[in-house]
Amino acid sequence: MRSLLVVDHRTANEAAMLDPQSEQLSIKQSPAWMLEAYGYHVLRAFDEKNNELQMGSADAVILHLPLNEVKLWGTKLLKHKMIPMLWWCSADIATLSAAFCEDDLPIDGLLSPSMSEQELHWALHFGSKQHFERLQWLNERKQLEARLEERKWIDMAKGILCKIKNISEAEAYDVLRKQAMNERKRMVDVATSIVKVYQLLQDQK
Repeated sequence: MRSLLVVDHRTANEAAMLDPQSEQLSIKQSPAWMLEAYGYHVLRAFDEKNNELQMGSADAVILHLPLNEVKLWGTKLLKHKMIPMLWWCSADIATLSAAFCEDDLPIDGLLSPSMSEQELHWALHFGSKQHFERLQWLNERKQLEARLEERKWIDMAKGILCKIKNISEAEAYDVLRKQAMNERKRMVDVATSIVKVYQLLQDQK
């Protein structure tokens, strides 16, 4: 993980409004300055369009934003590329984020200006692992939801067959299974067809 996209809450104009001494201190505590000092290739963007263009080259995103904006930006960026998202928690950002600490956020790790080079490297490493585990969990969740949806259609079709043919659930399941084999289709596809045809007939009555 060497190329990092930094999304910063301050615009270039806001930085220019600081007095020179404050600006120097602020710059040295910024994620872009620190990450470059530690040898990372930093991509910067201040608006949504630019962020999306930079996503293709990035290995991870560093969000230097209040938590309410983290959710908004994180969700948008993850639509373009699934990569680790880490929150840069500076003192001013932490103050702005207090009311949103319980929100469900797409964050894989936490970074701060007080971290040493080694601490930052390890935080990025574990953030990457956390991201991989989150992707696995999301994939498992999708598969489970798909299986539950299939089960729903099969159960509905069994109920219809039980009612129409006056047979048991086990017999209805066998009917579905045999029809699926004969038609070389998945059981859920056969079940869905039965339910939809039955509902159509009911609507026409």
